[in-house]
Amino acid sequence: MILIDYKDRRPIYEQVIEKLQQMILCGALEPNSPMPSVRNLAMELSLNPNTIQRAYQELERQGYIYTLKGKGSFVSDSMKGADHKRKEIQEELERCVSNAMLAGITGEELGKMMTTAIEHVKNHK
Repeated sequence: MILIDYKDRRPIYEQVIEKLQQMILCGALEPNSPMPSVRNLAMELSLNPNTIQRAYQELERQGYIYTLKGKGSFVSDSMKGADHKRKEIQEELERCVSNAMLAGITGEELGKMMTTAIEHVKNHK
């Protein structure tokens, strides 16, 4: 289920992309299974079909889905989407580490902070 947060500052299409990425990566949408049609998903979410189309185009560019002309869009079975997400997370971590080091936090402290963060997330799922 995709929920749009209208208080979120990000554009709606980016929220749709993020939710669909999560559903694909966690297996809720299985490889080679059909994606909802642009029209149906737009109606379900009460959004303009152009918003969904833009999200689908970006998901296809990132390798999460593929489109067959006249058939629709399908979940990709390749790991390209997962690799793209890992690269994004790696870049985000590097920015955080850089900011932490500029603030005088040592590598050892960062390791402890990461362990604490992992445990916090595991306990609140």
